[in-house]
Amino acid sequence: MTHAHSSTWSSGVSLVHGSGAWRTRLLDPRLRSFSSCRLHVAGRLHQRQEKGSARSELGLLWLRKPYASRGTCDGCACCRSGGHVHGAAMNSRNDAQASHHGRVYQASGDQHIVEHHHYDPVWAAPDSVRRPAVGRFPEVLRDRAELMEHLRAAVASGGSNQVYVLHGLGGCGKTAVACALFSHATTDGGQVGLWVNASDVTSLRTGMLAVAADRGASDGELTAARSGLRAAADLVWDRLDRSDRPWLLVIDNADDPAVLREGSWLRSSPRGTVLVTTRQAAARWWPGAELLHVGVLPRNDAAKVLCDLAPEAGTAEEAAEIADRLGRLPLALTLAGTFLAHQVIDPWTMTQYSHHLDGGRTTDTIALIDQGAAVLGADSRHLVSRTWQLSLDTLANHGAPEAHTLLRLLACWAGDPLPLSLLAGVELGSDLPAERVEPALRGLLDHSLTELLTGTPRFLRTHGVLLDSVAGRTPTEQHEPLITKAAEVLLDSLPAVPERGAQAADFTPLVPHVLALLRRTVQWGDVDGAIVEKPAECSVRLALALHRAGDYGSALALGERSVDLLKMRLSGDHPLVLRLRQRIGRTLSRLGRFEEAETMLRETLADCERSLGPNALDTLESCLSLSSPLYALGQTSESVELIKRTVAGRSKTLGPVHPLTLLARRYLLSAPPGPGLEEEARKGAALLSDCRLALGQEHSITLTVEHQYAHALLFTGRPAEALPHIQKAFAAHKERYGSDYPVTLSVQSLLSQALAQLGDMPEAIQHAEEVARRRLRVLGPEHPWTLIVQERVAQYRSSRNA
Repeated sequence: MTHAHSSTWSSGVSLVHGSGAWRTRLLDPRLRSFSSCRLHVAGRLHQRQEKGSARSELGLLWLRKPYASRGTCDGCACCRSGGHVHGAAMNSRNDAQASHHGRVYQASGDQHIVEHHHYDPVWAAPDSVRRPAVGRFPEVLRDRAELMEHLRAAVASGGSNQVYVLHGLGGCGKTAVACALFSHATTDGGQVGLWVNASDVTSLRTGMLAVAADRGASDGELTAARSGLRAAADLVWDRLDRSDRPWLLVIDNADDPAVLREGSWLRSSPRGTVLVTTRQAAARWWPGAELLHVGVLPRNDAAKVLCDLAPEAGTAEEAAEIADRLGRLPLALTLAGTFLAHQVIDPWTMTQYSHHLDGGRTTDTIALIDQGAAVLGADSRHLVSRTWQLSLDTLANHGAPEAHTLLRLLACWAGDPLPLSLLAGVELGSDLPAERVEPALRGLLDHSLTELLTGTPRFLRTHGVLLDSVAGRTPTEQHEPLITKAAEVLLDSLPAVPERGAQAADFTPLVPHVLALLRRTVQWGDVDGAIVEKPAECSVRLALALHRAGDYGSALALGERSVDLLKMRLSGDHPLVLRLRQRIGRTLSRLGRFEEAETMLRETLADCERSLGPNALDTLESCLSLSSPLYALGQTSESVELIKRTVAGRSKTLGPVHPLTLLARRYLLSAPPGPGLEEEARKGAALLSDCRLALGQEHSITLTVEHQYAHALLFTGRPAEALPHIQKAFAAHKERYGSDYPVTLSVQSLLSQALAQLGDMPEAIQHAEEVARRRLRVLGPEHPWTLIVQERVAQYRSSRNA
C-alpha cells in the first residue's frame, strides 16, 4: 500500500498504483470548495476540511473489491448538483462515470489515496489606484512648505528616476504630505497618479498588479503574474517603464520594508517618481532613496489645524494651548478638531476640551482624543490608542519583543528630552535583560517610536501622546516594577547630598521626568504606598540639587507641583512631603518672598512637631529653615532662638562636630549686631578650627563658616581682622562656584562693605557695582538683595563725592 501526497498550488489529484490497476478522471480543475457529503461505498471514506483556509485536504479513501454502490448518497445537495465524489453507476467491471465537478476512483485492489487541494485566495484588487486610499483628502496642509517645495521640484520634470521616503512617527502626517503631492502631480503637473497600500503583502501585491493593469498590462499577463507563471514585480515595472505618460507612484504605509524587499517591489524608473511613506527610519532599508523626515507641526500651524476643523470652538490662542497639550501631533489634532466640530447636543469649546484633557487621574485623555475617530470611521492606524501597536507588533515579529517593555519604561517619564545615559545598565528581568536594551532601543529608533537628538550630551525624545497611550495600555501587574525601575534610574543620577554650586544644567533636564514619574504613579492608583516613596525621594533630591545650584525658580516649581501630586497618594505630614515643603519655604526665602516663606515654614514646623516629635531631625531642620525669613523680616529674637534650638538638638543627637551641627552653629554668626553677636564672634575662631579639623579647609561648610565668621568680625567693629577672611572666602567661592553664584555675590558684597569701612572707597564701589550688575541679571530688579546693593552703591558714590 502506497501513500500519495500532492503539494501543487492548483486543484488536482495524486494517485499511486498499489496492488491493482487504477484510473482517475478530473472534470473541473477550477474547483474552489468542498461539500461534506460521503459516498456510500463498501469501505471507508475519511474526509477533512480546514475551514477558513485556502488549503484543504480530502482525507483517506479506501476501496476494497468486490464492492457495490448505489452511485450517490441519500440525496444530499452535493450529489444532486454534481458533487466532489460522484458516481453515476458502478458494476463488476469497475466502470463508472462522473459528471459536473465529480471524480471517480476505480481499482481492482486496495488503494491508499490522499488528495490535497490548494487554492489561491480569491483575487481582490483595490477599487482604485488613481485616488489616495485615505477616505478623504486633508482640506489644508499646514506647514510642510519646505518639504513640499522639494517634492514638487522632484516631480516637475515628469520622471525623476528617484525614490523618496517620508518617514516619521505614526500620526505625524506622512500620508497627508503624500496626498498633497499626489494632488499637485495629477492636477497641476498633468501626471498619472498611482496609489498603493503596502501595509501587508496581499494589499501590496494586488495594488501593484492593479498599477500594471492601469499602465496597459493584458489579462493574460496579469493572470500569469497572479498564478506565479510570471514574476509579478517584473511585469509591474516593465509597464511603468513603458508608460505613455509620466507618473507619481505613492506606496503608502510601508511600515515593514521587508514586504517590499521580498518581491523586489521597490524600484525606480525614468518615467516617474516613487514616494514611500513609512515609520521605518533605518537607512539600511532604503538603499539609494532620499530619506525625508516628517515631524510634528510648529505651534501656530498646529493651532491652525484645530481652527480649520472647528473654527467656532475657540480662539487661535486657545487652539495653541490644546496643540501644546497634544504635542502638536497631526493625528491627535485632527481627532480633537473633528470631535469638537461634530458635537450636537452639548458642544464643547476649546477651553472645555483643554480642561478635560487636564482632568487628572479621572480622565482617560487618550480615550478622549480617540472619540474623534468615530466621526471619521477610522481604523486602528488612526486611533492614538492603537496606531503605534502596529510598529510594536512588527518589532515583536522581528525578534525584538523587549522594545515594548523599554517603551513602557520610557512611558514612566516625560516626552521631553531624556538624557540617554539614564538607560545605561537598565534591566527589567526577563522582560528586558540588560543585553537586550541596546537592540530594543535600536528597534524603537528604527520604527520612529523615539528619536535621538543631535548634540552633546545625547538625549532621547519620545512623543508625549505616544507615552500616554502606551501607559494607558500597560498591564496592571507591570505598574510597580516599572515605577520602581524608573525611580531607581533617576535616583542613581541624583546625589543624596549635592554640593553647592553644582551646575544647574546637570539637573534641570530631569525636572519634567521626575514630575512625569509622579503623575504616572498617581495615574496608576494601584501602586503601593511604599513604591510611591521612591518617586517622592527623586523629587526631594532634585529640588535640593536645583536649590544648591542656585536655580531657585526651578526648585520652587518642582517642589510645589510635587507636593500637589504626592498629596494624592501620601499624607501631608509624610516625612518626604514635609521635606519638600521645607525646601519650598527655603526657596521662597532665597527668592526674597519672605512673608510667603514664613507662612509655609511655620505650618511645616507645626506639622513636624505634631507628627514626628519636637526633637526629630526633620523638625530641627524646619526650625533652621524658618530662622532665615524671620531674620529678614526683623524678627531676630525668634530667629536666634530657633537656631539655638537646632544647635542643641543636633549636638545631642549627632554630636558637636557633626557636619549638620557645624552648619547650624554657623547660623549664629549671622546674628544682628549686639551682645549676642559679640559672644558668637568670640566663638567663631573655635568653630572655624572645628570645621578645618573635622571636614578640611576646602569643604563647603568650612568655606561658609569662614564667610560667616568674617561677617561677625565686621559687624562687631573689626574690619581689619575680618578682611583677610573675607578675601580668602571670596577667592575660594569664586573659584569653586563662579562669579554669579548667590553665595559668591554675598561674600563679594561683604567685601565691599569691609573695604568701605577701611576707607578704600574706589575698590568698595567697584565690588558693589559688580554685585549690583550680577544680582540684577541673576535675581531680577525686584529682589530685595538687588535693591539693597543698589542702594549701597548710591551711598558709596555719594560719600565719595562729598
